[in-house]
Amino acid sequence: MAQGGSSNKVANKLVVASCAAVLAVYTAGYDLTQSAANRLAAQVAERRAAVPAPERVTLHVPELESTIPVRARLIPKAPPLPERDRNTTDTPRKEAEQTKVVTVVVPANIAEPAPIEQPEPLPQVAVAAPPVNMVAAQVPAPVPSPTIAPTPALPPEPAKPGPAKPVWKDGTYTGWGYSRHGNIEAAVVIEGGRILSANISQCRTRYSCSVIDKLIPQVAQRQSPDVDYVSGATQSADAFYGAVVEALSKAK
Repeated sequence: MAQGGSSNKVANKLVVASCAAVLAVYTAGYDLTQSAANRLAAQVAERRAAVPAPERVTLHVPELESTIPVRARLIPKAPPLPERDRNTTDTPRKEAEQTKVVTVVVPANIAEPAPIEQPEPLPQVAVAAPPVNMVAAQVPAPVPSPTIAPTPALPPEPAKPGPAKPVWKDGTYTGWGYSRHGNIEAAVVIEGGRILSANISQCRTRYSCSVIDKLIPQVAQRQSPDVDYVSGATQSADAFYGAVVEALSKAK
């Protein structure tokens, strides 16, 4: 009995030691991979923000925006207070602005002023106009005939540009995009030097990739990886952008 009990204790110690070793290895690997994923996600976000794309907008998904905490939501502004009645405030002002009537009493013993005599107008004398001298007619100067300038020679027409060279090589290319919530693999199909289609071949994010379904056809429509942002799924949108960028880099 003693030997059986001791063997069980040894077995239990070995199991505990092996579990601790596995947990330590998993924790170390998770720390290394998570830090690398965070660095890659930060680089993709910076590179995407640095590329100007006027057609890029932010898409709002009600299902995702409803998950935002209450503290993060904006507090609506209170309605403005009603203005006070102007009649109550303007009453003292109106009373102060009333015109005061002053009555002036003139004594009866003051003599009225004598009227001022107007001077008589001076007689007008007619002045005879001087005789009009006849001015000799002036002979107009001869008008020079206009000179016709020579027509300048037209510049030669520029040569018409030929067909644009294909930007990418034909084929199907894949690339990975990284984020703090998981990674995404995108597959891009090139035909005739242009993007024919793009899709998500692997989705390893914490959330479903269906939240960024609207971004997939934008790659072929814009012939560029500059897809829109998605409110509430920014990390997934950045991962898809990075995956398309990597796939197109292989097609050059």
